[in-house]
Amino acid sequence: MDKLRRVLSGQEDNEELGLTAQVLDASTLSYSTRVKWFIICFAAGVLCSILGTALLFLPNGLKLFAVFYTLGNISALASTCFLMGPLKQLKRMFEPTRLLATCVMLLCLILTLCSVFWWNKRGLAIIFCILQFLAMTWYSISFIPFARDAVMKCCTTCLS
Repeated sequence: MDKLRRVLSGQEDNEELGLTAQVLDASTLSYSTRVKWFIICFAAGVLCSILGTALLFLPNGLKLFAVFYTLGNISALASTCFLMGPLKQLKRMFEPTRLLATCVMLLCLILTLCSVFWWNKRGLAIIFCILQFLAMTWYSISFIPFARDAVMKCCTTCLS
């Protein structure tokens, strides 16, 4: 729509938008391009998480694990920006239904790295990685209608 306004007002510039500008305005990317970049970014996130898990068993591998696992989660989270755009993604992340999961997830991302690099607490890093996984899972299923209710019902049935 903006492009049409620029053409009609005589302000059309022949320069193509850069990739960064196109990504920030997801509507300028075609649907197939957005899906391709979503898949690429999500696959890179999964690969980083798997690589981090494999590096866990090396000497001094906990630091590598924490970094790669955290980068994998950030990449997987950022991949959804290609589908809906970064601003809409941020708005949806901080909706009341996802606010707690988002805050816990972001806090655990930071605390994982802090526990490995500054505090040198291996056990704490593992706990924060587990919490990272759980918060990311809880956040992800919030996009599936009634999935949280089904998980809660399943857990209460198993525990009682």
